[in-house]
Amino acid sequence: MGARPTMRKGRLTSEVSERTLALGIFLGLSDNYHAAMKHPKYSHSFEVTSELPEELHPLKRLAFNLRWTWHEPTQELFRQVDRQLWEEVEHNPVQLLNGLPAKRIQALCNDAAFLASLKVCADDLDQYLEGKTWFGETFPEQVGRTLVAYFCAEFGISETLPIYSGGLGVLAGDHLKAASDLGVPLVGVGLLYSRGYFRQILTSDGWQQEHYPKYDFYQYPLQLMRGEDQQPLRVEVELPDRTIICQVWKCDVGRIQLVLLDSNVLENAPVDQEITDTLYGGDQEMRIRQELILGVGGMRALDTLGIRPTVCHMNEGHSAFLSLERIRQFVKQRGCDFRLARKVVVAGNVFTTHTPVPAGFDLFPPDVLERYASSLAQEIGLKMDDLIRLGRIDPENDGEPFNMAVFAMENSNYVNGVSELHARVTRQMFHARWPDYPEDEVPVSAITNGVHTLSWTSPRMAKLFDTYLGSEWRERPDDPETWAQVHAIPDRELWEVRENMRGDFVRFVRKRVQRDLVRRGHTRSDASQAETILDPRILTIGFARRFATYKRATLLLSDPERLRSLLFHSDRPIQIVIAGKSHPKDDEGKRLIQQIVTFVESESAMQRIVFLEDYDISVAKMMVQGIDLWLNNPRRPLEASGTSGMKVVPNGGLNCSALDGWWDEGFDPGVGWAIGSRNDYADTGFQDWVDSRSLYVALEGEVSNKFYTRSNGDPPTGWVEMIKQSMAKLAPRFSTARMVRDYAEKFYLPASVSFQAMESNGLGRAKEALAWRDKVRAAWPKVRVDSVSDTLQSRNLVGSTFSIRVTAELDGLMPEEARVQAVVGRVGSNRELQDVWHVDLTHVGSENGMHSFEGEVPCRQAGHLGYTVRIVPSSPDVVIPSELNLVRWEKD
Repeated sequence: MGARPTMRKGRLTSEVSERTLALGIFLGLSDNYHAAMKHPKYSHSFEVTSELPEELHPLKRLAFNLRWTWHEPTQELFRQVDRQLWEEVEHNPVQLLNGLPAKRIQALCNDAAFLASLKVCADDLDQYLEGKTWFGETFPEQVGRTLVAYFCAEFGISETLPIYSGGLGVLAGDHLKAASDLGVPLVGVGLLYSRGYFRQILTSDGWQQEHYPKYDFYQYPLQLMRGEDQQPLRVEVELPDRTIICQVWKCDVGRIQLVLLDSNVLENAPVDQEITDTLYGGDQEMRIRQELILGVGGMRALDTLGIRPTVCHMNEGHSAFLSLERIRQFVKQRGCDFRLARKVVVAGNVFTTHTPVPAGFDLFPPDVLERYASSLAQEIGLKMDDLIRLGRIDPENDGEPFNMAVFAMENSNYVNGVSELHARVTRQMFHARWPDYPEDEVPVSAITNGVHTLSWTSPRMAKLFDTYLGSEWRERPDDPETWAQVHAIPDRELWEVRENMRGDFVRFVRKRVQRDLVRRGHTRSDASQAETILDPRILTIGFARRFATYKRATLLLSDPERLRSLLFHSDRPIQIVIAGKSHPKDDEGKRLIQQIVTFVESESAMQRIVFLEDYDISVAKMMVQGIDLWLNNPRRPLEASGTSGMKVVPNGGLNCSALDGWWDEGFDPGVGWAIGSRNDYADTGFQDWVDSRSLYVALEGEVSNKFYTRSNGDPPTGWVEMIKQSMAKLAPRFSTARMVRDYAEKFYLPASVSFQAMESNGLGRAKEALAWRDKVRAAWPKVRVDSVSDTLQSRNLVGSTFSIRVTAELDGLMPEEARVQAVVGRVGSNRELQDVWHVDLTHVGSENGMHSFEGEVPCRQAGHLGYTVRIVPSSPDVVIPSELNLVRWEKD
């Protein structure tokens, strides 16, 4: 664990004994639990299922489709089955039904009102699954032709299925839900972790401990896939000295199937059964094994199920090995070579990166990569050196490790970051891969993340929206006109809902803290003190993140006296609820948690600051629905996107955040507050100091004043107006409905059409595209700009135009095979062009092997402008510069 602060007087003096006691209490074990029994291992396995009476059969179908996670009437139906058991099984409907006593089952069968509600929910699911969809109505010609396989290492659909750790997984879960709502033909692919991510418990001095429970997936809304012989389906993935066997599970998420792989089968050695044990666990060797199973095994699982995607979307680089397997399958099916297969496959691949720093990518030394991937590379005719080069920013740098993100990028024609700022940061990180192109033209675009509105909006607020926005907010959550109607909601009604939501949250926090205190060994009498923490009338701030150091969880603690004055202000007090986990190997992150716990105890601030243990989706929902202000203060520009702040928007919470990730493009003074500025300081200590001052000033000033300024018992009109502005401007823009539409229109459909075109007509277009690339590469050394002339004056008016004439040598290339462009922009320091735009010039003639091009350039703005001329390749079947990184500048 590494060094940690000495425990205070009165604490357990032995770290080991405290950890042992904490975990023993967490697991509900007796004092002598360490004398563990040895259990026999099975030689034969079989499945036992429960059967409900015919009247209750629809319950099982509802339970096994996770659409219930965003359908409140079905959730309420499960609560009616047995409210206490529903909470005890942590909202797992399969365990709920399996645990029902016969007496309760009979009672439900005799409950006419319940059976009527059951029929309504079952009919609603049928109508949802069979109804018309946006994709089907907008792109009818692609129905049955386009299919997207969405690969991710984690999926956070619900706390019911604990195979996620944080933001990446929750985003992936929301992506599936939105794809289901929109009817986008998509299948998810991931791993089924038998121990998931860890459950968190804090010791009495605030140090995080990790517990990995063992999940019985037969008790979850999952289906083990079987063949015609009713035996479980198996896929095999080759490792250096053995073959790993994985079984395949399926989970229904509305209209979407999620396919999950599990290596915990008897045929594997114990060490291999553990490959899909924990999420992001183990060493480098374990990581590459997991990623081979995800990418290679995932593609093989789809093939075994008869699923043939036209598009493969890699959500982060963990699944990048799928490119090799997709090429292998294509080579086998079409009898072509590696190069031709790769041309077709790359046309149908999409890659999304969520990582804002180089250290965040998975890196493997060449010897590790060779040990695990050489057999697959050999099978498709790819030399190991060439494979390694595909995963390096500088292909010629033998000292550079293999980067999974670079490999994914090299094998995808469509690449994006998850916010505008993150895309700029990513282009900067990977600019060396495209050294002859300006940084702005590194082929990484931006599709900003969003959240699945129905999943995160509280029932109270949803009811209010139904009254004033109609059903459109549910059906078109990305429609600005629908959300503009929030201004018609009476202030008093909106504020009453917000007050009730805050009260719900305070009660939730008290109950959860009381449970945690009892679990740690406190008496119920001591734990009863939790009934007085927090005040449902006070401005409530939420902060919940992964406790990485760059997220600066303790920024608000930098001036303890100033914070204390905010917490206990006589007229305008605040209270803060904090939650989050640190990676098990990140002791610095654990110290941040400990600092918060220490501050709360040393300052007697438990009435005003609470740390909620074991952060998960259920806790996240209560937080984003109950807080007034969401705090997010990462060190800019290290937050790729951040989606938690988006989730508070439809719930009537406001944001106070650093101008990073999504907030950099979402912020304006009418919808929330900014911490600091867009200046990035090299001295991180100074940046932290500046940002902490900005945060204190915001909380002491406008935030508190707007919340508490009221007259004659009226709601705080300034605060309520900001809620409405936030909802109207941000809710439609930062929804997964908008996000998935963007992916479908900008990436999925073009990639699918391109893939279909490349593989059609005996691979004719793919062969022509490869031949064209070879032709261009051979000609390019002699391609040059020969001369440039223009009609510019010494002074030119805004709105006027000038002509450019260029002669160029193309060395046998046809004029349509090259684009001659004027690159125009403001002249910055060192004669660099900034804020550039391009003007394509038109071919007007040829003479003596030289080609002439002309065009008109508009003078768009006043100032010191300039231009230069360049030539780039041009083909409808080759993406420039993703596939062909060639450019010739005027001065080359």
